[in-house]
Amino acid sequence: MPVYALPDFTPAVPEIFLAVAAMALLMFGVSRAGAKTRPVAWIGVVILAIATLLLEHVPAGRLVTFNGMFVTDAFGTFMKSLIMIGSAISIILAMRYNEREGMDRFEFPVLILFATVGMMMMVSANDLISLYIGLELQSLALYVVAAFQRDSVRSTEAGLKYFVLGALSSGMMLYGASMVYGFTGTTGFDQIAQALSAPSAVNSIGLIVGIVFVSVGLAFKSSAVPFHMWTPDVYEGAPTPVTAFFAVAPKIAALSLFVRVLIEPFGHLMVDWRQIIQFVAVASMILGSLAAINQKNIKRLMAYSSIGHVGYALIGLAAGTPTGVQGLMVYMAIYLFMNLGTFAVILTMRRDGHMVEGIADLAGLSKTKPMVAAALAILMFSMAGIPPFGGFWSKVFVFQAAIQQHLIALSVIGVVTSVIGAYYYLRIIKLMYFDDAERPFEASGIELGAVIFLGTIGTVLLGIFPGPIVAAAQTAAASLFPG
Repeated sequence: MPVYALPDFTPAVPEIFLAVAAMALLMFGVSRAGAKTRPVAWIGVVILAIATLLLEHVPAGRLVTFNGMFVTDAFGTFMKSLIMIGSAISIILAMRYNEREGMDRFEFPVLILFATVGMMMMVSANDLISLYIGLELQSLALYVVAAFQRDSVRSTEAGLKYFVLGALSSGMMLYGASMVYGFTGTTGFDQIAQALSAPSAVNSIGLIVGIVFVSVGLAFKSSAVPFHMWTPDVYEGAPTPVTAFFAVAPKIAALSLFVRVLIEPFGHLMVDWRQIIQFVAVASMILGSLAAINQKNIKRLMAYSSIGHVGYALIGLAAGTPTGVQGLMVYMAIYLFMNLGTFAVILTMRRDGHMVEGIADLAGLSKTKPMVAAALAILMFSMAGIPPFGGFWSKVFVFQAAIQQHLIALSVIGVVTSVIGAYYYLRIIKLMYFDDAERPFEASGIELGAVIFLGTIGTVLLGIFPGPIVAAAQTAAASLFPG
């Protein structure tokens, strides 16, 4: 009778804790049916905080467990920390909004926790099978939260669009994974890398096609062009706190998975997949900068803005070096603060008991809410890449990495699209400071004020003192390039 050794659970302690705590929170919520759900939301935030602390205590180095399907390293720890910060703040952003909109149900923070478990599994995937399991665990929860405002036709439509297109992308990714398995004979990342690095390895066109299909699935999840079609409609239709969540945590997870899949198992095929990433990056930057110009809805503008930012981040991946991955990681850390702060401001846009989403509604905000206007101005300057704010350094690092690899055209396109994109960010500042004031927004509550402050101060500090985050990203990126 065969004896099976138990896997080492130590590397996966944060994920195991988060999954068990989410199930316990689900039972707690059910037991309080009809009661206020704010305590459930705060417990969810505490659970994420504890999981982040557990993550910091996972033993250092590269640890592989569950028969080679799960890996932890400095890269994973860095990106998972960003994901959990984004998830926790998204729950906080949703508290007052859910109460005001009549969608105050305990399932919301529980779904965010389950989605976060899936994202953490994505970041630690070391096998095509575990990659898909993590991706679907995240996606199933996101389909529901997109349509969480079930009395709203827009929210229901957003959830349905995301589900249909998400299922299509998952199918394409599975097809690509099956082709990779067919041409390498394995699904494990380490084994694939070993097979492709062997002197007798043959890089067939079928394997390249498989990589393309896997990349299509990941491009969809990160809303990169030409697989961005769901993003503007879902961002506009979903409840605003859900849009804020979509803009940060799932995007960070998808880009992390993009990096791990292409650098680790397919690092020897960089010449082939670099062309794919360059095309996707250029298309995302161009569409993100041009399509946002004529937008009237602030959430649709942020959707196109996020598409553009994905393009800039992918420049770091196109470089395919430790410096490039470091640039991508710094970019996503700064992007997290910029977006959460901006969406907190968007959540303050409320008049007569209803949310307003027109960009024109920000007119004269400096006269009615000067502190909020100042915060949004700083965030917009940062998103445009204007020094001394964090967004400037995020672009500098990815452009620098591309130039070092002689990807001059990619960097030039990035700079040009940044200049074009600055128009719609500066237009918002012009509206707030130079146009006649609209009626003031309603009081927003202490939670939104705290998130606005956190996002703004984080953006400013990362611009003035980028050293610590750059050093942490450098160490984390180096873990993907042994030797």
